[in-house]
Amino acid sequence: MKSGDKLFEKIDGAIHGCKIGVVVFSPNYCKSYFCLHELALFTESKKKVIPIFCDIKPSQLRVPSKVVCEENEHQRFSWALEEAKHTVGLSFNSFKG
Repeated sequence: MKSGDKLFEKIDGAIHGCKIGVVVFSPNYCKSYFCLHELALFTESKKKVIPIFCDIKPSQLRVPSKVVCEENEHQRFSWALEEAKHTVGLSFNSFKG
């Protein structure tokens, strides 16, 4: 990306143009509006997603109340996280290597 590019336009365009997404879930992932938006877009676009659970279990994925978003976005994000929870992925524990 270049200076002056619109962040959402570039990211959304790239997601629509790809075939597969690799999502690395970390303990802070769900606190990021941008991460949740990208995951929701992957899910809504019916893209194949390969989740990597890094220091977090799928059951721990949820939209925290502190994420500033509209009600409809909260529902989008929650639905996308539910889809990710039920997708076979890889687990990584950085404490064990």
